[in-house]
Amino acid sequence: MLKYLIRRLVILLLSLFVASVVLFILLRLLPGDPANALLGVGATPEQIAAAQAQIGSDQPLGMQFLTYLGDLIHFDLGTSFVSRSSVLDEITRRLSVTLPLALSAFFLALLIAVPLGVFAAVKANRWYGLVLSIISQIGIAVPVFWLGILMVYAFALNLRWLPSGGFPLRGYADPGRAIESMVLPVLTIALIMSASLMRYVRATTLKVLGSDFLRTARALGESFPEAFIRHGLRNAAVPVVSVLGIELSTTFLGAVVVEQVFSLPGMGSMLLLGIQQRDYPNIQGVLIVSTLLVLLTGFLADILQRLLDPRLRQEAR
Repeated sequence: MLKYLIRRLVILLLSLFVASVVLFILLRLLPGDPANALLGVGATPEQIAAAQAQIGSDQPLGMQFLTYLGDLIHFDLGTSFVSRSSVLDEITRRLSVTLPLALSAFFLALLIAVPLGVFAAVKANRWYGLVLSIISQIGIAVPVFWLGILMVYAFALNLRWLPSGGFPLRGYADPGRAIESMVLPVLTIALIMSASLMRYVRATTLKVLGSDFLRTARALGESFPEAFIRHGLRNAAVPVVSVLGIELSTTFLGAVVVEQVFSLPGMGSMLLLGIQQRDYPNIQGVLIVSTLLVLLTGFLADILQRLLDPRLRQEAR
């Protein structure tokens, strides 16, 4: 297991390095100079040259890349061209919105999808099992921004139970308003994610219900609930864990849309603002941190699969 951990950690670091290189190259392939973000429309050649020297875009591309990698090794994501503030500090502040949003929605989706998916599989021959399956298929097709708009219309504009968007300036120092502002975004992401998860849980549970080991356990005298809990749940959990990793990664990336719908000051809005302003350090910082979160999620999902399924550990040995 230790060798596997080391190998996966090396793969994670190499993947992050490759992603950083690709990101650096793609941003430099865009037309125009990032120094234009510091200048007005009528800037003189002397002002353009001074701005290029200030941000380092006048240096050879290889020197820019070495400087970029050196900053990454020292956990320095640079300074914003526009606000002149530390990108790492700004991302840390915005992660306090994005991480609770994504993780709360993820765990809420688990609470909804797992029991409903198992129930839909066990009762697959009943009409309500079919209804749950149809609902999950419809939920997958619904765009997250459209559901968010419906949430705002129903609970904020009509019922006036919750705010339509925004986040308190004092952040979590004002816990009541902070929690209220997160309810609708969390529900929006969780409902969309639970529809997809419920389909996977249902399919995996159906496969386990038709397995030989479950029939053998029943033939040896165990009741269906006892056999399913002792033998079925663990086997069903192994393929679902990999899907959970993908879903959690998608949640981090999908927060860009949800944060715009509900005007939340998270990493998504920071990324869009950086793109509009051609603020390369902000764009690079957000994408690198997002890539790291996705890679860490996949890493943890792989480790959890090994812990749940001893067959994977035996294959490794």
